[in-house]
Amino acid sequence: MALIVQKFGGTSVGNTDRIKNVATRIAGHRARGDRLVVVVSAMSGVTDNLIRLAKEIMPLPSEREMDMLLATGEQTAIALTAMALHALGIPAVSLTGAQAGIVTDGVHTKAKIRNITPKQVHAWLEGGHVVIVAGFQGQTPEGQITTLGRGGSDLTAIALAAALRADLCQIYTDVDGIYTADPRIVPDSRKLDQIAYDELLELAGAGAKIGRAHV
Repeated sequence: MALIVQKFGGTSVGNTDRIKNVATRIAGHRARGDRLVVVVSAMSGVTDNLIRLAKEIMPLPSEREMDMLLATGEQTAIALTAMALHALGIPAVSLTGAQAGIVTDGVHTKAKIRNITPKQVHAWLEGGHVVIVAGFQGQTPEGQITTLGRGGSDLTAIALAAALRADLCQIYTDVDGIYTADPRIVPDSRKLDQIAYDELLELAGAGAKIGRAHV
């Protein structure tokens, strides 16, 4: 029985039909006996809309309050994804980054992960649930919500996979793998057959766009 971490970006969960498609894909893995932790980004366009709303209130909003605001995008998506799984008769639970045990430093809007203690994730997995985790966010030791900045949801998935010692980390996007550079910009870039978790963490932390990979 494999433990798999999957990440779906904003386009993959861009509307309710796409969320249902994601749930069907997850259901297929579960039918094979896999245990699943699924990291989800905010629905496409939601984060940009939240930023627009904030700037209509004031040109330079506080970074703390921006983190509070932007974290709601992922929380909407994880709840809807869990509901889509419930509709298929699959037990699932949504967790914020904080509930998943993701602890960050205190740098708002571009926090770095300090450590992950995924006690709740393990507990729900042991109870037979698919665990849906909000990407892009965590919590400081003092309990402040933070966001991870560029590549934040990819970083969440890779870091969780490492912390959980997952058998696979699968990141779904619009390219067919992880390349040495963006193939749309660098034509002679090479697709990598495999890459270690620590290398993926470094790439995601630097804001790289990560393609689908088996790690």
